[in-house]
Amino acid sequence: MGPAFRAMKKSAKVDRFEYERALLRAGATLIAGVDEAGRGPLAGPVVAAAVIFPSQWIKEGLPAELEGLNDSKQLTETRRERFFACLTERPEVCFAIARVDADTIDAINILAATHRAMNDALARLKPPPQHVLVDGLRVKSLRFPQTALVKGDSRSYSIAAASVLAKVTRDRLMLEFDQAWPQFGFAEHKGYGTARHLAALVEHGPCPIHRRSFAPLKPAQTELF
Repeated sequence: MGPAFRAMKKSAKVDRFEYERALLRAGATLIAGVDEAGRGPLAGPVVAAAVIFPSQWIKEGLPAELEGLNDSKQLTETRRERFFACLTERPEVCFAIARVDADTIDAINILAATHRAMNDALARLKPPPQHVLVDGLRVKSLRFPQTALVKGDSRSYSIAAASVLAKVTRDRLMLEFDQAWPQFGFAEHKGYGTARHLAALVEHGPCPIHRRSFAPLKPAQTELF
């Protein structure tokens, strides 16, 4: 394989409806993408979203206002907000959002909490999906047939849409929490373990939305405080 061919292959446009169309051909018409936001932060909930696009969009492509839809981490805040508005205001789009709070994360662990949020979001879809495209690894507890896609939020429009809804929803929640506990700077870092956040923990101790099962908040590391 020569360098020119490799460059051409690399620049080829990714088909982000490839998996959805394959499922349509197999007979599924209600195909949901599901993704989460907030597995890594020290504070706040984990949020999951599920999205079902109309079959016509899968066959013919996204409407113009959704052009550029991608993994939420690859988008600016402005573009995420714009896509969020479009996805939630279009009646053709079926979506649901669920969250699991910090106390539950501490009680059952972050992986189980993430899977619970995903299951809760999917359970709220009306009508329910016939098949689910999952970002990342297979979710054993999922109640629907599934296809797991590593880096799925950049390979599937359905998962990308779910990632946007989850990310924007969680960021908005963290802005609300910033009003309640401004000393931690949640509006800036959204609960992640930045230097400012860690310094605030040393000075003030944890607040009610901190995940006490996460380092450096675990009881075994109380010397931090």
